[in-house]
Amino acid sequence: MKGEDSIAGLRATLWNALSLNANFYEKTPYTRRTKRIALTIVILAAVSRVLGSAVILLINRTEPSVLFLSLWIEGLAVAGGYYFWTFTIFKIGEWLKPGHVTYGELLVPIGFAYAPQVLNFLTLIPLLGEGIERILAVWSLLTVIVAVRQGLDIQNRWAVLISLVGWPLIQVAIGFVKVIEQLLAQWL
Repeated sequence: MKGEDSIAGLRATLWNALSLNANFYEKTPYTRRTKRIALTIVILAAVSRVLGSAVILLINRTEPSVLFLSLWIEGLAVAGGYYFWTFTIFKIGEWLKPGHVTYGELLVPIGFAYAPQVLNFLTLIPLLGEGIERILAVWSLLTVIVAVRQGLDIQNRWAVLISLVGWPLIQVAIGFVKVIEQLLAQWL
């Protein structure tokens, strides 16, 4: 029964995060369970990205060594982006409201805000992939803004500003990963 509760908790968390439910972020306690759910969402986002990329790379008949290296880089980029974005938000939040929230406490709402990225496998749809990727990126930005606003208990404009500091860097990193994948495919 405990496994079913975890799955139901994950589904509810995904739904609340995807729907930008501010009350959800406000009322979710910082517990071992919520940390686990947040990390699960980030892992699912990484797996979703890897699956979408894997299909595209397989269609393009990428060599196995390049395929595995590219997928490994993709997965690490999602996880690394999560920790980096949370760190930038934490540091700016510390400057605005010192001692208000810890880095670990901020990992939970930002992890929940990665919920749109769970749909990243949809980027494999021909001709729509890049558009879907952009929509998911903006949706993730919006969920992070809500998470930051509620997590740091600040006004909307500050939440937008704080969230926008790390977002372009994450987008540049995603573009950089794509360039690395293309270079690897050419070299190997």
